[in-house]
Amino acid sequence: MTALNRVTIEYCTQCQWLLRAGWMAQELLNTFGRELGEVALIPGTGGIFRVEVDGNLVWDRKERNGFPEITTLKQLVRDRVAPERDLGHVDRAKS
Repeated sequence: MTALNRVTIEYCTQCQWLLRAGWMAQELLNTFGRELGEVALIPGTGGIFRVEVDGNLVWDRKERNGFPEITTLKQLVRDRVAPERDLGHVDRAKS
């Protein structure tokens, strides 16, 4: 059996970004339920909002000057956990 992927979302508690992080975690689990073994929410401080897949950074709010759109985040996660997978309307919206 292949090990399932782990996504971590580190969010700033001072900025009260728990709801945003939780919503994004829920969206990822709904989309990638079979490919993900875990989505972990990690409290942090200092304006942090980082998303990693298996320890590889896919989004950093400070580097990218903002939060990802959920469609963009799903594409970034898909590219790591199931690159052959079509995300339907998410992929077609960019075309």
